[in-house]
Amino acid sequence: MLAHIDRRIFFKTAVAGVAGYFVSPLCLSATPTGPAQATPLLGTARNVIFILMRGAPSQIDTWDLKVGPWTPDNFNATTIGGIDFPEGLLPNLARQLGRIAIVRSMQSTALVHGLLQTWTQIARNPTSATGTIAPNIGSIVALEAEGQRRSDQPLPGFVSLNTGGRVAKQGYFSGLYSPFDAVADPDGVAGLANPVGQGLFTARYDMLKLLDRGTREPSRYGSLLEDMDDFYSSARRMMYEPDVNEAFSFSENDSERYGGTTCGDSCIVARNILAADLGTRYIQINSSGWDHHQDIYLAGAGIYQRGAELDAALANLIEDLANTPGAVRPTLLEETLIVAKGEFGRTVGELTSRDGRDHYFVHSAVFAGGGTVGGKVIGETTADGRFIQDPGWSAGRPAGAEDVAATIYSAMGIDYTTVLDDDPLGRGFPYVPSSPWQAYPIDELFQ
Repeated sequence: MLAHIDRRIFFKTAVAGVAGYFVSPLCLSATPTGPAQATPLLGTARNVIFILMRGAPSQIDTWDLKVGPWTPDNFNATTIGGIDFPEGLLPNLARQLGRIAIVRSMQSTALVHGLLQTWTQIARNPTSATGTIAPNIGSIVALEAEGQRRSDQPLPGFVSLNTGGRVAKQGYFSGLYSPFDAVADPDGVAGLANPVGQGLFTARYDMLKLLDRGTREPSRYGSLLEDMDDFYSSARRMMYEPDVNEAFSFSENDSERYGGTTCGDSCIVARNILAADLGTRYIQINSSGWDHHQDIYLAGAGIYQRGAELDAALANLIEDLANTPGAVRPTLLEETLIVAKGEFGRTVGELTSRDGRDHYFVHSAVFAGGGTVGGKVIGETTADGRFIQDPGWSAGRPAGAEDVAATIYSAMGIDYTTVLDDDPLGRGFPYVPSSPWQAYPIDELFQ
């Protein structure tokens, strides 16, 4: 059964809540269906690169192109392999469509940037009970992958690049699984060596641990000092490791090829880190500036600026990973799941009085690599893009942030139905919550 959306409810909530926090009409009127039980884990990916497009890109100008009087001529709207696409806006990605899968039946649960950006990263409502303690998806991946770490892998399991805006942290997890926040810089990571030299620094560090031992073991400050010790240990492991700085460094030529932007440079570093196989298994890249309430088609700005940035960065990332040998599969792209999405979508049809597009529930997500089948589209919206006409996957309803998380976990071979019993609330912490309905991997991406 399809998940139907009552249009009167949709417009009532959409008009009332442009700037507020409210429940999606899907939650009010949908009748979700899905598998009777958890689906088998896929286990097709070894790494994840998650690109969070902060501000919410316009889906009808990118991944779910809807051509109308509003569409600029230089978008060169065309159909490539059966996929309607703005070749003029995203020319490099147009050439990579055979490696990309698009889910057009995504739907958000609210329309507030901060709330939904966090929701997307922790796969649950941040204001819920478990939302207040929830770790980033990357922290869960890092926790699950820690047992596979080799002694020669000094990098943390979770790296966050270009950290402008909200980056969800490790929640109630140990500091070992917090994101290592870094800004892509051609010279690498500062502070990996100490001016006094490695020998003297090591002696001082050992003395510090000796002096602190009485405070830490046991500590009346609980997890605060434990986390600090974890941070120290993680940072210490990276010091005086030339491979680490090399992974975070890049050439001017590479930077230019990836667009010469922070997003592009972050994609280069992500490529380098995974190619070096230094222990990182989840990388979050934060691409900001997609909140186009006005002048969305302004030449040299608006969606042109953001589109050009993403086009060079993501297309070259996909191309390079496809041409880089993997650790367990023929190529790094085959073993790396790439996910790119915003927190929600943007209004459809004609532009607003400010020549922009406001917040909207329906949106799209892009997947590549990690066992996904490229050149395909899952889900279909109505001709005007206002509603989801066909979810296009086994759950029979629009997909949410929780389903994306379940897809990531399943691709990584992680049981997305896991419930940990060590949470401070004493109620059990599920990797993916089952309310208002059970989340499932979007298996159709891999078929």
